[in-house]
Amino acid sequence: MPYALREALAAFRRTPMLTGLSVIAIAFALFVIGLFGLTAFNIRRAIEKVEEKVEIVAYLTDEATDTQRASAEQEIRALPQVAGVRFVNKTEALATAMAEMEEFKDIAGDLENNPLPASFEVRMKPGSASPAEVERVAKRIQAYAFVEEVRYGRDWLDTIYMLRRIAAGVAMVIGGAFALVAAIVIATAVRITVFARREEIGIMRLVGATDGFVQRPFLLEGLASGLLGGLLAAGLTWATYRLLGSTMFRVEWVPAEWIVLTVIGGTAFGLLSSLIAVRRHLSQV
Repeated sequence: MPYALREALAAFRRTPMLTGLSVIAIAFALFVIGLFGLTAFNIRRAIEKVEEKVEIVAYLTDEATDTQRASAEQEIRALPQVAGVRFVNKTEALATAMAEMEEFKDIAGDLENNPLPASFEVRMKPGSASPAEVERVAKRIQAYAFVEEVRYGRDWLDTIYMLRRIAAGVAMVIGGAFALVAAIVIATAVRITVFARREEIGIMRLVGATDGFVQRPFLLEGLASGLLGGLLAAGLTWATYRLLGSTMFRVEWVPAEWIVLTVIGGTAFGLLSSLIAVRRHLSQV
Protein backbone atom coordinates (compact mmCIF):
# COMPACT_ATOMS: atom_id res chain seq x y z
CA MET A 1 0.00 0.00 0.00
CA PRO A 2 1.44 3.44 -0.93
CA TYR A 3 2.83 5.44 1.96
CA ALA A 4 0.43 8.38 1.49
CA LEU A 5 -2.67 6.18 1.53
CA ARG A 6 -1.41 4.16 4.50
CA GLU A 7 -0.74 7.32 6.52
CA ALA A 8 -4.10 8.83 5.59
CA LEU A 9 -5.90 5.73 6.86
CA ALA A 10 -3.78 5.81 10.02
CA ALA A 11 -4.81 9.44 10.59
CA PHE A 12 -8.46 8.39 10.47
CA ARG A 13 -7.75 5.82 13.19
CA ARG A 14 -5.69 8.24 15.32
CA THR A 15 -8.20 11.09 15.36
CA PRO A 16 -11.63 9.59 14.59
CA MET A 17 -13.51 12.36 16.39
CA LEU A 18 -11.87 15.19 14.45
CA THR A 19 -12.23 13.27 11.22
CA GLY A 20 -15.89 12.66 11.98
CA LEU A 21 -16.40 16.35 12.75
CA SER A 22 -14.78 17.27 9.42
CA VAL A 23 -17.08 14.92 7.53
CA ILE A 24 -20.19 16.10 9.40
CA ALA A 25 -19.30 19.79 8.96
CA ILE A 26 -18.84 19.37 5.21
CA ALA A 27 -22.00 17.25 5.00
CA PHE A 28 -24.15 19.82 6.78
CA ALA A 29 -22.71 22.70 4.76
CA LEU A 30 -23.60 20.89 1.54
CA PHE A 31 -26.87 19.60 3.00
CA VAL A 32 -28.06 23.13 3.68
CA ILE A 33 -27.12 24.12 0.14
CA GLY A 34 -28.84 20.96 -1.10
CA LEU A 35 -32.05 21.79 0.77
CA PHE A 36 -32.18 25.26 -0.69
CA GLY A 37 -31.21 23.82 -4.06
CA LEU A 38 -34.17 21.44 -3.79
CA THR A 39 -36.40 24.35 -2.82
CA ALA A 40 -35.09 26.61 -5.58
CA PHE A 41 -35.47 23.83 -8.17
CA ASN A 42 -39.09 23.19 -7.21
CA ILE A 43 -39.82 26.92 -7.19
CA ARG A 44 -38.31 27.13 -10.66
CA ARG A 45 -40.44 24.20 -11.83
CA ALA A 46 -43.50 25.92 -10.33
CA ILE A 47 -42.60 29.09 -12.22
CA GLU A 48 -42.24 27.14 -15.45
CA LYS A 49 -45.67 25.59 -14.94
CA VAL A 50 -47.13 29.00 -14.16
CA GLU A 51 -45.43 30.41 -17.24
CA GLU A 52 -47.09 27.74 -19.36
CA LYS A 53 -50.46 29.02 -18.16
CA VAL A 54 -49.66 32.72 -18.24
CA GLU A 55 -52.20 34.44 -20.40
CA ILE A 56 -52.90 38.06 -21.13
CA VAL A 57 -56.58 38.86 -21.51
CA ALA A 58 -57.39 42.10 -23.30
CA TYR A 59 -61.03 43.23 -23.11
CA LEU A 60 -62.25 45.18 -26.14
CA THR A 61 -64.77 47.98 -26.32
CA ASP A 62 -68.02 47.42 -28.20
CA GLU A 63 -66.95 50.10 -30.69
CA ALA A 64 -64.04 47.99 -32.01
CA THR A 65 -64.56 47.21 -35.71
CA ASP A 66 -63.75 43.89 -37.38
CA THR A 67 -60.98 45.59 -39.35
CA GLN A 68 -59.36 47.01 -36.22
CA ARG A 69 -59.64 43.68 -34.44
CA ALA A 70 -58.16 41.68 -37.31
CA SER A 71 -55.26 44.13 -37.73
CA ALA A 72 -54.49 44.18 -34.02
CA GLU A 73 -54.67 40.37 -33.79
CA GLN A 74 -52.15 40.04 -36.62
CA GLU A 75 -49.78 42.57 -35.02
CA ILE A 76 -49.99 40.94 -31.58
CA ARG A 77 -49.39 37.48 -33.06
CA ALA A 78 -46.21 38.82 -34.69
CA LEU A 79 -44.68 39.89 -31.35
CA PRO A 80 -41.62 37.72 -30.53
CA GLN A 81 -42.89 36.86 -27.02
CA VAL A 82 -46.33 35.72 -28.19
CA ALA A 83 -47.14 32.06 -28.90
CA GLY A 84 -50.72 32.59 -30.02
CA VAL A 85 -53.76 34.85 -29.97
CA ARG A 86 -57.41 33.79 -29.71
CA PHE A 87 -60.30 36.14 -30.29
CA VAL A 88 -63.31 35.52 -28.05
CA ASN A 89 -66.47 37.25 -29.22
CA LYS A 90 -69.27 38.40 -26.92
CA THR A 91 -71.39 35.31 -27.55
CA GLU A 92 -68.53 32.96 -26.67
CA ALA A 93 -67.75 34.99 -23.55
CA LEU A 94 -71.37 34.68 -22.39
CA ALA A 95 -71.48 30.94 -23.07
CA THR A 96 -68.24 30.41 -21.13
CA ALA A 97 -69.49 32.46 -18.18
CA MET A 98 -72.73 30.48 -18.04
CA ALA A 99 -70.82 27.18 -18.17
CA GLU A 100 -68.28 28.11 -15.49
CA MET A 101 -70.40 30.18 -13.07
CA GLU A 102 -73.64 28.72 -11.75
CA GLU A 103 -74.81 32.04 -10.37
CA PHE A 104 -74.49 33.61 -13.82
CA LYS A 105 -77.06 31.18 -15.24
CA ASP A 106 -79.72 32.54 -12.90
CA ILE A 107 -79.40 36.10 -14.14
CA ALA A 108 -78.44 35.47 -17.78
CA GLY A 109 -82.05 34.84 -18.81
CA ASP A 110 -83.16 38.20 -17.45
CA LEU A 111 -80.58 40.16 -19.41
CA GLU A 112 -81.77 42.08 -22.46
CA ASN A 113 -78.25 42.60 -23.80
CA ASN A 114 -75.00 40.65 -23.43
CA PRO A 115 -72.93 42.67 -20.90
CA LEU A 116 -69.70 40.76 -21.46
CA PRO A 117 -67.03 42.25 -23.74
CA ALA A 118 -65.15 40.54 -26.55
CA SER A 119 -61.53 39.85 -25.80
CA PHE A 120 -58.13 38.67 -26.97
CA GLU A 121 -56.55 35.75 -25.10
CA VAL A 122 -52.79 35.98 -25.63
CA ARG A 123 -50.51 33.02 -24.81
CA MET A 124 -46.82 33.64 -24.13
CA LYS A 125 -43.94 31.58 -25.50
CA PRO A 126 -41.93 29.38 -23.08
CA GLY A 127 -39.17 31.48 -21.55
CA SER A 128 -40.96 34.73 -22.37
CA ALA A 129 -43.38 34.80 -19.45
CA SER A 130 -41.26 36.71 -16.94
CA PRO A 131 -43.01 39.66 -15.26
CA ALA A 132 -41.02 42.13 -17.36
CA GLU A 133 -41.82 40.41 -20.67
CA VAL A 134 -45.50 39.96 -19.85
CA GLU A 135 -45.81 43.59 -18.77
CA ARG A 136 -44.10 44.73 -21.96
CA VAL A 137 -46.60 42.84 -24.12
CA ALA A 138 -49.53 43.96 -21.95
CA LYS A 139 -48.56 47.61 -22.37
CA ARG A 140 -48.23 47.10 -26.12
CA ILE A 141 -51.77 45.71 -26.26
CA GLN A 142 -53.15 48.38 -23.93
CA ALA A 143 -51.94 51.00 -26.40
CA TYR A 144 -54.76 50.14 -28.82
CA ALA A 145 -57.54 52.69 -28.47
CA PHE A 146 -60.28 50.03 -28.56
CA VAL A 147 -58.71 47.95 -25.72
CA GLU A 148 -60.58 48.77 -22.53
CA GLU A 149 -58.60 46.73 -20.00
CA VAL A 150 -55.69 44.25 -19.87
CA ARG A 151 -55.24 41.61 -17.15
CA TYR A 152 -52.47 39.06 -16.60
CA GLY A 153 -52.01 38.38 -12.84
CA ARG A 154 -48.96 40.57 -12.32
CA ASP A 155 -48.90 40.26 -8.52
CA TRP A 156 -48.79 36.46 -8.68
CA LEU A 157 -45.92 36.45 -11.17
CA ASP A 158 -43.93 38.98 -9.13
CA THR A 159 -44.39 36.90 -5.96
CA ILE A 160 -43.17 33.69 -7.58
CA TYR A 161 -40.05 35.33 -9.01
CA MET A 162 -39.32 37.06 -5.69
CA LEU A 163 -39.48 33.69 -3.87
CA ARG A 164 -36.94 32.22 -6.28
CA ARG A 165 -34.50 35.09 -5.70
CA ILE A 166 -34.91 34.84 -1.92
CA ALA A 167 -34.29 31.07 -1.93
CA ALA A 168 -31.12 31.47 -3.98
CA GLY A 169 -29.79 34.27 -1.74
CA VAL A 170 -30.50 32.44 1.51
CA ALA A 171 -28.84 29.28 0.16
CA MET A 172 -25.67 31.22 -0.60
CA VAL A 173 -25.52 32.93 2.79
CA ILE A 174 -26.33 29.94 5.01
CA GLY A 175 -24.41 27.48 2.86
CA GLY A 176 -21.39 29.79 2.93
CA ALA A 177 -21.55 30.01 6.73
CA PHE A 178 -21.61 26.23 7.07
CA ALA A 179 -18.78 25.93 4.54
CA LEU A 180 -16.67 28.30 6.66
CA VAL A 181 -17.31 26.15 9.74
CA ALA A 182 -16.34 23.04 7.79
CA ALA A 183 -13.10 24.67 6.63
CA ILE A 184 -12.19 25.62 10.22
CA VAL A 185 -12.84 22.08 11.47
CA ILE A 186 -10.77 20.52 8.68
CA ALA A 187 -7.94 22.98 9.22
CA THR A 188 -7.96 22.23 12.96
CA ALA A 189 -7.83 18.49 12.34
CA VAL A 190 -4.92 18.88 9.93
CA ARG A 191 -3.06 21.16 12.33
CA ILE A 192 -3.41 18.72 15.22
CA THR A 193 -2.20 15.87 13.03
CA VAL A 194 0.78 17.88 11.77
CA PHE A 195 1.87 18.83 15.28
CA ALA A 196 1.35 15.28 16.55
CA ARG A 197 3.75 14.08 13.86
CA ARG A 198 6.11 17.03 13.84
CA GLU A 199 9.11 14.94 14.94
CA GLU A 200 8.44 12.36 12.24
CA ILE A 201 7.99 15.10 9.65
CA GLY A 202 11.25 16.74 10.78
CA ILE A 203 13.14 13.47 10.32
CA MET A 204 11.56 12.95 6.89
CA ARG A 205 12.77 16.38 5.84
CA LEU A 206 16.28 15.66 7.13
CA VAL A 207 16.50 12.56 4.93
CA GLY A 208 15.39 14.55 1.89
CA ALA A 209 11.59 14.13 1.75
CA THR A 210 9.99 16.84 -0.35
CA ASP A 211 7.09 18.96 0.87
CA GLY A 212 4.86 17.22 -1.68
CA PHE A 213 5.72 13.81 -0.22
CA VAL A 214 4.98 15.04 3.32
CA GLN A 215 1.73 16.74 2.28
CA ARG A 216 0.18 13.84 0.37
CA PRO A 217 -1.25 11.91 3.37
CA PHE A 218 -2.90 15.08 4.69
CA LEU A 219 -4.34 15.91 1.28
CA LEU A 220 -5.73 12.40 0.92
CA GLU A 221 -7.26 12.73 4.37
CA GLY A 222 -8.97 16.00 3.39
CA LEU A 223 -10.07 14.55 0.06
CA ALA A 224 -11.61 11.51 1.77
CA SER A 225 -13.36 13.71 4.34
CA GLY A 226 -14.80 15.87 1.56
CA LEU A 227 -15.93 12.85 -0.44
CA LEU A 228 -17.65 11.27 2.56
CA GLY A 229 -19.21 14.62 3.45
CA GLY A 230 -20.53 15.06 -0.09
CA LEU A 231 -22.02 11.55 -0.14
CA LEU A 232 -23.59 12.08 3.28
CA ALA A 233 -25.08 15.42 2.16
CA ALA A 234 -26.55 13.79 -0.95
CA GLY A 235 -28.04 11.05 1.21
CA LEU A 236 -29.55 13.53 3.67
CA THR A 237 -31.02 15.58 0.83
CA TRP A 238 -32.54 12.46 -0.71
CA ALA A 239 -34.00 11.40 2.66
CA THR A 240 -35.55 14.87 3.12
CA TYR A 241 -37.01 14.74 -0.39
CA ARG A 242 -38.60 11.36 0.32
CA LEU A 243 -39.91 12.53 3.69
CA LEU A 244 -41.51 15.66 2.22
CA GLY A 245 -42.99 13.71 -0.66
CA SER A 246 -44.56 11.08 1.56
CA THR A 247 -45.82 13.21 4.45
CA MET A 248 -46.43 16.79 3.30
CA PHE A 249 -46.56 17.63 -0.40
CA ARG A 250 -45.25 16.43 -3.71
CA VAL A 251 -41.81 17.72 -4.71
CA GLU A 252 -39.61 16.96 -7.68
CA TRP A 253 -36.12 15.54 -7.31
CA VAL A 254 -33.23 17.68 -8.52
CA PRO A 255 -31.30 16.73 -11.68
CA ALA A 256 -28.68 14.00 -11.26
CA GLU A 257 -25.96 16.45 -12.31
CA TRP A 258 -26.65 18.52 -9.20
CA ILE A 259 -25.97 15.51 -6.95
CA VAL A 260 -22.75 14.71 -8.82
CA LEU A 261 -21.68 18.34 -8.41
CA THR A 262 -22.49 18.14 -4.67
CA VAL A 263 -20.16 15.15 -4.22
CA ILE A 264 -17.46 16.70 -6.40
CA GLY A 265 -17.83 20.01 -4.56
CA GLY A 266 -17.45 18.32 -1.18
CA THR A 267 -14.37 16.42 -2.35
CA ALA A 268 -12.77 19.54 -3.78
CA PHE A 269 -13.63 21.52 -0.65
CA GLY A 270 -12.01 18.96 1.65
CA LEU A 271 -8.91 18.79 -0.54
CA LEU A 272 -8.55 22.57 -0.76
CA SER A 273 -9.08 23.07 2.97
CA SER A 274 -6.40 20.49 3.75
CA LEU A 275 -4.00 21.98 1.21
CA ILE A 276 -4.27 25.47 2.69
CA ALA A 277 -3.97 24.21 6.26
CA VAL A 278 -1.07 21.82 5.72
CA ARG A 279 1.00 24.38 3.79
CA ARG A 280 0.48 26.91 6.52
CA HIS A 281 1.27 24.62 9.43
CA LEU A 282 4.15 22.68 7.88
CA SER A 283 6.07 25.93 7.76
CA GLN A 284 5.81 26.06 11.57
CA VAL A 285 7.10 22.54 12.15
